[in-house]
Amino acid sequence: MIVHKFVALVVCCALAGCGLPRGAGFQSEVLAAAKANTAAAGEEPAYDFAVYEVNRNTLPVLQGWPATGQTTLPWPVAQEQPASMVIASGDTVQVTIWDAEENSIFGVAGVTPLQPEIVSADGRIFVPYIGSLRVAGMAPNTARERIEEELIRTVPSAQVQLTVEPGQTNTANLAAGVSAPGLYPLPNRNFKILDLFSQAGGPLLDLNSPQVRLVRGSRIYGIPFEQLLSDPTSNIAVRGGDRIFIEDDKRQFITLGATGAQSIFDFPEVEFSALEALAFIGGVNAGSANPEGILILREYAPSAVKDGIAGPPQERVVFTIDLTSADGLFSAGKFMLEGNDLIYGTESALGPALTLFGLTNNLASVVNSN
Repeated sequence: MIVHKFVALVVCCALAGCGLPRGAGFQSEVLAAAKANTAAAGEEPAYDFAVYEVNRNTLPVLQGWPATGQTTLPWPVAQEQPASMVIASGDTVQVTIWDAEENSIFGVAGVTPLQPEIVSADGRIFVPYIGSLRVAGMAPNTARERIEEELIRTVPSAQVQLTVEPGQTNTANLAAGVSAPGLYPLPNRNFKILDLFSQAGGPLLDLNSPQVRLVRGSRIYGIPFEQLLSDPTSNIAVRGGDRIFIEDDKRQFITLGATGAQSIFDFPEVEFSALEALAFIGGVNAGSANPEGILILREYAPSAVKDGIAGPPQERVVFTIDLTSADGLFSAGKFMLEGNDLIYGTESALGPALTLFGLTNNLASVVNSN
């Protein structure tokens, strides 16, 4: 009996003397675990990261700092274009000539459909009794009137009908990320990108947060599909030769420590706040987390480092969130997560103590039962 009690006492002392296994560090440990520059006696060490509490006072400044985790692409501003299309090289032009004269040079029927002509590289087509005629850069109706004007010099009663089948120059390539990718002819110069997506069936359903990419000439533009739907000034007219595709949002964030889940997660939305992210991962560990010490670790590019107002004062920044205060909760709901952020739940100092207390009670129960 005495031996058992002695063994239990030794075990308790050993547990108290050494640290119990923990799933996360204390807030003080994490914020102190930095490479500090050698400081003179009595001076504070200069840590290699900055620490900012997320609250109503700091939010206006933090929200103005540059975004991280993904390159921000520009997007053109929508401008209204003429409704008609413009004939371009590579388009196929079909000309039909009508002549009511009895002895028409176009035959007894008076209707002569000419062979379809592909607009040449220099923008011309061949029309009988006219010769080579430039039509590139004209609207179809303008080209029809021009052919008719030239033709009536030879055939006074001639009337012309003209149709255009868009070629590659008047075609957009919807390459990927939609239900029906392919080449789409542009019916006019004011054909909007959302109209194009409607024809193609919209983004694929398995895309988490669809991002639209537009390759126009040598430039690449980008915009979230969600913003394209909500912002009328983003619904631009598609140009011939545009290559468009939709891809998933490649941003991710990591969760570790005393959080509800420890993993790497994709961004489910374009704008995703720290509070939404915590709810998304199941909150924090109720038995061990310190709700006053939720940390978000973020690394900025060297070019983003500024004076702490226009940008962060250092490349590495730790943001602290207090979930026990209303201000902390409101502020966390307005603090947007960035790609590659690490959400770290620190552990409460009470957790190990409660664990040790439970172990002691269990040992005491074992000893008393003997």
